[in-house]
Amino acid sequence: MSALPWLHPERVALLEAALAERILILDGGMGTMLQGHRLDEAGFRGERFEHGHDSAHEHHHDHPGCDLKGNNDLLTLTQPDIIRGVHEAYLEAGADLVETNTFNSTRISQADYHLEHLAHELNLAGAKLARAACDKFTALTPGKPRFVIGVLGPTSRTASLSPDVNDPGFRNVTFEELAANYRESAAGLIDGGADIVMVETIFDTLNAKAALYALSELFRERAARVPLMISGTITDRSGRTLSGQTAEAFWYSVNHARPLSVGLNCALGAADLRPHIQTLADIAECCVSTHPNAGLPNAFAEYDETPEQMASVIRSFARDGLLNLVGGCCGTTPAHIKAIAEAVREYAPRALPSEKQEAA
Repeated sequence: MSALPWLHPERVALLEAALAERILILDGGMGTMLQGHRLDEAGFRGERFEHGHDSAHEHHHDHPGCDLKGNNDLLTLTQPDIIRGVHEAYLEAGADLVETNTFNSTRISQADYHLEHLAHELNLAGAKLARAACDKFTALTPGKPRFVIGVLGPTSRTASLSPDVNDPGFRNVTFEELAANYRESAAGLIDGGADIVMVETIFDTLNAKAALYALSELFRERAARVPLMISGTITDRSGRTLSGQTAEAFWYSVNHARPLSVGLNCALGAADLRPHIQTLADIAECCVSTHPNAGLPNAFAEYDETPEQMASVIRSFARDGLLNLVGGCCGTTPAHIKAIAEAVREYAPRALPSEKQEAA
């Protein structure tokens, strides 16, 4: 994968220069912001999917008995101004990189809503919205370029584990299906202007390997590549992913892709993630990222950690040289991102192992 030239070498040069200079700021929770709009079924459908027809396309799906409420990725098409507003709020708060609203924009995940046919379009449109927001803010502050991260979420299936406790050998998805899904979605992200592709919230490393394989095939076909970010999720305090790996094992499973960064997001708050980020910071040959939740969810599945609380924990990560990129996941808002950006501003980014050796 690494022998191919960059698709946008000038943007990669800007990104690498920024990473060498400071800890870069990721955005916060998209879903958290969208929940605040309290959209109803009609709000999710917009004009295009009003009950009866898909007016803009030859696909005439009237979704009998299928609600679209909750399909946040669909808002890219039906409420683009809301999505653009979220991106701009995070950029205003100090984000250097924003993530596309494409966490569930694979055929597998959209199948829950009978909208598989939209997969490529959702990714293309999601990247274009983020691109326009980043370009607008880069124009305002030319010395601080902003970057689009095209998001490939984990899908709702797992290649390593059976969904049936009584049949451990059963799988409801194949590696090939996952790879085909990821390839289609990634092509849309790249065509829409993503600077980076991030395989994120990885709970099953085999799913991630399917995504990395799909990306390597896509890059080979196009004879050019974009930087990759890889972010796993530790699902509980045992310190393992759902498919059973420690942070260290996870790194050794994915480092063949030569990622720009490796990290952990979601599932836990920053304090609980700390030892696992420390592990990655000690061994990873690339940058280290984290975008934790605003603490652990309470009894109402809400996140209580204030911007100040979260920023004070993350300040210690930065002070101890663990971070290259940091932002927030579930429960985080522009206020959290602003507080995190201010908390880490005075600290140098984590030195990569190659830089440490040169210094020695």
